Amino acid sequence: MQHPDTFDAPISGAARPSAGFLPPDDAQRTALHNEVHARPSSHIHLPALIVYIAVLNAGVSREMECDHLLRLPGQSGLVPEQLQGYFLRLQTDAYTLKWERHTEFTRYTIVQPLPAHAMLGAAEPDLMAGLALPGDWLRNIPGRTVAAIQLAMLNAPLDNATDLMAKALTWLGGGAVVASLMGSNAPNAVGPNPAQPDRQGYTHPVGHSWALTRFLLQPDGFERMLVIAPEGTSATRAGRIAARLLELETYRLMALRGLPVAKLLGPMLSQAEDALATITSRLENKSASDQELLDTLVSLAAGVERATAEHVYRFAATRAYDRLVGQRIAELREKAIPGTQTIGEFMQRRLSPAMATVAATEQRLASLSERVARTSDLLRTRVDIATEVQNQQLLEKLSRGQEMQLRLQSTVEGLSIAAISYYVISLLLYGGKALKAAGVPINPEIAAGAMVPVVLWLVWRTTQRIHARLNS
Repeated sequence: MQHPDTFDAPISGAARPSAGFLPPDDAQRTALHNEVHARPSSHIHLPALIVYIAVLNAGVSREMECDHLLRLPGQSGLVPEQLQGYFLRLQTDAYTLKWERHTEFTRYTIVQPLPAHAMLGAAEPDLMAGLALPGDWLRNIPGRTVAAIQLAMLNAPLDNATDLMAKALTWLGGGAVVASLMGSNAPNAVGPNPAQPDRQGYTHPVGHSWALTRFLLQPDGFERMLVIAPEGTSATRAGRIAARLLELETYRLMALRGLPVAKLLGPMLSQAEDALATITSRLENKSASDQELLDTLVSLAAGVERATAEHVYRFAATRAYDRLVGQRIAELREKAIPGTQTIGEFMQRRLSPAMATVAATEQRLASLSERVARTSDLLRTRVDIATEVQNQQLLEKLSRGQEMQLRLQSTVEGLSIAAISYYVISLLLYGGKALKAAGVPINPEIAAGAMVPVVLWLVWRTTQRIHARLNS
């Protein structure tokens, strides 16, 4: 069953006629139009407990998630087709469960009334004791947990900062907390009058609620957050506050997934950079053969490209998640509560160095790839020059061989002319002898000797004509 006061737009890629007034719709028009309604905020009535779990969904299909949702009481009518989009809200009398599937993770958000024993002033209350879901349902969610948060939202006046902070610290279990007054720039925010200081003399800027957390994992595996808002806070505003805080922490953790990758790549990049420097030095000093340098460089380039292919998505995702963290912090419009860090300040000091490390590693990997490419170009240029020199030497050898072949051919042609002329004159001599024997008054030897110049010229001339025809 879907929540009655939330518009869950269907996401469909099928084209449909536009009521007769427009041309046929593009196949993606409806899906793109309804994307703004894909993940609507919840309507949360205070006081409320939100139990939130985000799991990595690699290898987890929608059918597996649907099977798990079917284990909830009263959801036997759920079918996999209802999970083909990205959002589904299931409502019972005791709680509302919101399922959201993202590219890398799936979020489960359970909203229920805050148990009576967990109201403001309680000392680190056991929130799971009052959970409305079956005890083992959360534990069996398919996937690997990346974020788990218990967010309590309740009503209390914000005019006495000291007393409110003391109660909040007791609720969170003491220790240092990160706290923000949210909505400080909202012109119509619900909150104390900024012109009326509290009993400790602290003048509150205009704001609609407090958010407090320690960003620590509790023994039960959850983080705890506390939101305190004055009476009259609307369910819509409470839903937006919860969504921003939960998304902020989820995107922070997803952004940090790039940090172990960056640390893992550090030694490999150092080795690759040293190897590239060695190759460049040997290339400059000509202290190794081109084949040896080429083999080493190809192996290095393959390693760099493999690392790039394996981790380019993680680095790009880290940048995207980091931007989302910044956007969610900006949406909080927070002001400092005396004696505490704001959420934005905490993130700036703790998250920014990690993001800088990831960005530096990504840039280092890209730079190394470019340097390997430039070194490859240098080596290729040297190989091309050496090949050109070899080709030129080969052409020179071929030219000399052709000249010798022409000379030999000329010599052979001269011998051929003499041989042919000899055979022709011999035939003429035999013919003259035959005529003499037949009674013709002729001297065969004199006649043959007289024909020698003529025969030589005719044979030479015939040879020249043959050359002319072959060369034409």
